[in-house]
Amino acid sequence: MKKVGTFFKNYIATIIIIAFLIFYYEQGSRSGRLDGYLFPPIREIGDSFATMWPVMLQNFRASLELLIPGLLLGLVIALAIGIPMGLSEKVRRALYPIVYAASMIPVILLSPFAVHAAPTLRSAAMFIVVWAALWATLFSSINGIMTIDKRYLDKATTLELHGFKRLVHVILPAALPSIAGGLVTSVRSAFLGLVFAEMYGTRVGLGYFVRYYSDLGYFEHVWSGFLCMAVFMIVFMQILEVGKNRLLRWTIN
Repeated sequence: MKKVGTFFKNYIATIIIIAFLIFYYEQGSRSGRLDGYLFPPIREIGDSFATMWPVMLQNFRASLELLIPGLLLGLVIALAIGIPMGLSEKVRRALYPIVYAASMIPVILLSPFAVHAAPTLRSAAMFIVVWAALWATLFSSINGIMTIDKRYLDKATTLELHGFKRLVHVILPAALPSIAGGLVTSVRSAFLGLVFAEMYGTRVGLGYFVRYYSDLGYFEHVWSGFLCMAVFMIVFMQILEVGKNRLLRWTIN
């Protein structure tokens, strides 16, 4: 009961705002202030959830099968590029203009090239997710390593830690808070890339589900797909936050 009371105390304003938005939506859809075709009554959206949840569950699984590998691959590439750039001024000077210029290319502009060049639509979608997930983690890795307190490195030298041991036991742990923060941002970017890829480059996933029923004009299904995406992203981000807090528990007051 104490946890429930604390939850309501912390989020009472959020609950009031959400309740007001639901009330406004329902009144607007029933009174005609909102287009009844684009904004169906909440009852119809609820009926859509009840009938379409098995289909949305299948598409949710397909989305995870793209999102998680894409995030992991993006993390590996980001660290593979970011660690040398963070450690070496010469490498950073040579690569930073290229990396920065590449990061400015919107993933939407690359999608036609990915679709035509990739052997399958799924691999094209994976490329889009990786591209969207890469940059925030890459730049946070570079900055995290560049800003490591020099005292840590001096102590590592005193303890004769060099090479791989120095990287694993000193450099990466010291840069981990910055890398983790970039990864959280990368998840949001990757999800946007995922939805775009599914809407126009795959035949499965929550993005495809929304576009398919939008084309057919079943907007009660579109809204249930929107809400499913929102719940999925909130749960996924909460899991990520819990994992990040456990990983960085030594930094939390």
